[in-house]
Amino acid sequence: MKARMGNPAVLVPDAMQTLLKLGKVVKKCGVPEITLHLVYLRASQINGCGVCVDMHARDLKKAGESDERLWSVAGWRDTPYFTDEERAALALAEAVTRLADRPESVSDEIWDAAADHYDEQALGALVLAIATVNLWNRLNASTKQVAGDWS
Repeated sequence: MKARMGNPAVLVPDAMQTLLKLGKVVKKCGVPEITLHLVYLRASQINGCGVCVDMHARDLKKAGESDERLWSVAGWRDTPYFTDEERAALALAEAVTRLADRPESVSDEIWDAAADHYDEQALGALVLAIATVNLWNRLNASTKQVAGDWS
């Protein structure tokens, strides 16, 4: 496997630092880091970004996550391994990642479930986190970045 080009975030001056800074800001807004990585992993699975699936699964494993939880992220609705808060974040991640897949991109039901578990700042951080991982997924997938090359 070979990438089409270097990662645009590396090639474009200041892009990497800006994106990494946004990631650091999101971490300070009240969403547990494990939840953020679950969201990152789920969006990356949907988008088929091998680099991000690999990275976020490894991050979760390093944080002590069980194999059952890692293996079940794609099927989170049908497993007992996730909290209600994590389920709300995962549902939001799927809706925001798949904006065009339904008439109402993010339904009130999905939004309200997330709002039941996260205050406005944390909810804003979740939306930023989901948008950011989708950006990373698109950078990596479109340029065929290779999983493992980043480590």
